[in-house]
Amino acid sequence: PSPGALCRTKPTDLVFIIDSSRSVRPHDFEKIKVFVSRVIEALPVGPNATRVGIINYASAVRSELALQGPQSKAALLQAVRSIQPLSTGTMTGLAIQFAISRAFSAAEGGRASAPHFKKVAIVVTDGRPQDAVQDVSARARAAGIEIFAIGVGRVDMGTLRQMASEPLDEHVDYVESYSVIEKLTRKFQEAFCVVSDLCATGDHDCQQVCVSTPGTYRCACRDGFSLNSDGKTCTACNGGLGSALDLVFLIDGSKSVRPENFELVKKFINQIVDSLEVSDKQAQVGLVQYSSSVRQEFPLGQFKNKKDIKAAVKKMSYMEKGTMTGQALKYLVDSSFSVINGARPGVPKVGIVFTDGRSQDYISDAAKKAKDSGFRMFAVGVGNAVEDELREIASEPVAEHYFYSADFRTISKIGKKLQMKICVEEDPCECKSMVKFQTKVEDLINSLQQ
Repeated sequence: PSPGALCRTKPTDLVFIIDSSRSVRPHDFEKIKVFVSRVIEALPVGPNATRVGIINYASAVRSELALQGPQSKAALLQAVRSIQPLSTGTMTGLAIQFAISRAFSAAEGGRASAPHFKKVAIVVTDGRPQDAVQDVSARARAAGIEIFAIGVGRVDMGTLRQMASEPLDEHVDYVESYSVIEKLTRKFQEAFCVVSDLCATGDHDCQQVCVSTPGTYRCACRDGFSLNSDGKTCTACNGGLGSALDLVFLIDGSKSVRPENFELVKKFINQIVDSLEVSDKQAQVGLVQYSSSVRQEFPLGQFKNKKDIKAAVKKMSYMEKGTMTGQALKYLVDSSFSVINGARPGVPKVGIVFTDGRSQDYISDAAKKAKDSGFRMFAVGVGNAVEDELREIASEPVAEHYFYSADFRTISKIGKKLQMKICVEEDPCECKSMVKFQTKVEDLINSLQQ
């Protein structure tokens, strides 16, 4: 959203008082106009929000735009563009007096100074005023006008302080030249923002879900929808290949895992399954257990819903022999992700390998082949698992794809590191289901022991 959409102001009458005396060169004056435009662009302008007036002064004072003038953004920016410098002396006091008696008057569109209205003047000057500013500034402040004084170049700092409202450090700004005045833009954009929960106030343009953050917000969508590139509207995920995923678990059933830990592993698998949208068109899950040999527990797509998958996982019996991880990886590549075994062409393939010990066979070739085939491989190691092997199995970037915990009971700690980023697909629905899958996996691993 544009900065203006992010900023709620108190209704404010804002008058710029800009010095165009002869010391302000034409190209410098253009910089002031850019600064004024940027501040205006960030404000919510309108009859019940911020209204803007502009006073241009040198030896004389000229009203360029009254508070009651046209207040659309386009009209305000056009008014700024058409201002011409007066190129004479510097009668700053006169300009402030004009603001009190004319610019902020009801006749010119000033709103009564009720407590929820603010009156603000921003004075931009580069000189030493030729008249007195102290008393007139005090009268302006007494009338409820908050004055910001911006000084440029060889300005007299003392007069800036005489003009500005308290606290001075918030109301006096100095820049060494007009070319850097733009760096104040952000300060003034924020100065007028009453930071509030923009979602709660309804001041947002999100179609479905508004997520509030300090001073701003972002839009989100409900489950089953993805956010469009405009950042506001949502599209239903069509359930086509939109959120498709072929996921195969490769589980170490060697005797070192021990029966009570094997139950934890089954729980781990089922919690991940819980986070998926399972159907022909969405996620499919396959499960392979290995120890000295490899056993396909069920292929991709055999079970069409979560309930059946979870029941099959619970029924899985424990092989309790050696650790032939290389053989298991080879099976994954050659069989699990083959079309004959239910894998779908063109659908992202993800393998999660779970092991607790050093492999008794050679894994490099099969591990490399899995990655070269475009499978996204995650390695989760516990106990005596060997870090080098986990790294070899894991996809790039390796740090995001392998996780290790010393003990099955602290497997929950893996979740802290599990910042999976499977989502690389173009289709936002696909990404969304993946991202959701990741955060769930992380939460699950964290809660495994609870």
